[in-house]
Amino acid sequence: MSDDNSHSTNGSSGKSWFEKLKLSFSGEPQSKQDLVEVITEAEQRELIDPQTREMIEGVIGVNEMRVRDIMIPRAQMVTIDIDEAVEEFLPVMLDSAHSRFPVINEDKDHIEGILLAKDLLRFAFNTKEDQPFQIRSVLRPAVIVPESKRVDVLLKEFRQQRYHMAIVVDEYGGVSGLVTIEDILELIVGEIEDEYDTEEDESDDIRPLNKYTYSVKALTPVEEFNRFFETKFSEEEADTIGGIVLKAFGHMPATNDEITIGNILFKITTSDKRRLVQLKVTLPDLE
Repeated sequence: MSDDNSHSTNGSSGKSWFEKLKLSFSGEPQSKQDLVEVITEAEQRELIDPQTREMIEGVIGVNEMRVRDIMIPRAQMVTIDIDEAVEEFLPVMLDSAHSRFPVINEDKDHIEGILLAKDLLRFAFNTKEDQPFQIRSVLRPAVIVPESKRVDVLLKEFRQQRYHMAIVVDEYGGVSGLVTIEDILELIVGEIEDEYDTEEDESDDIRPLNKYTYSVKALTPVEEFNRFFETKFSEEEADTIGGIVLKAFGHMPATNDEITIGNILFKITTSDKRRLVQLKVTLPDLE
């Protein structure tokens, strides 16, 4: 009886060992976790660099996400009313520095189409008073997608159909947000910043990127961070959120390093040898 129990125990552990041995010989990962381990090992052996590893892991992660996970929430959508005159909506366009704007009729549940900033150029020098500008004449159709749509499927549609923005609707058909191709690409290659992002960073300590993710200045006071995110980081431990993150690392982290404090993920998006500059803050999905 004792021998049978011993055999059973060894068989169980031997099976796990055998699977590992089989994997090492076949070289074929049997799960996503196996694949991630292979990629990590490739980085450790310097076959790929850290940026390549992050991009591959980003691609793996994308097919597990839904549009609701990355969309820009309805409340943060920058929209233009279809009845507005150019002089009314142009300041909004310039201030946001976006290139595409949902055009609404009455409220955000009534999307008439998408206005591209570049479509206004041909009217810039129009001095003919008998041809006033009409938004309706330059509207592009709005693409509608459900919150539950897989992100990898949407990216494929973005590429095949050559559009860059989609309006997201909930199960009842109400507008819940929007998503752009840039939002998806940032999941793979990291945050895409341009000269406009830099200008915004100079005035905004905390800037939303999507539903759960924010770009945060490392010099944001802990008090301001706590107030915005309803957190309870100690103001005695550090004056800025960058100080909180630095203390948690225990050393000067490099760009793209990540750490979880409490239930919040902090990623270093900009840094140098002396200081942290910009952070990417990802909140947990509590829904």
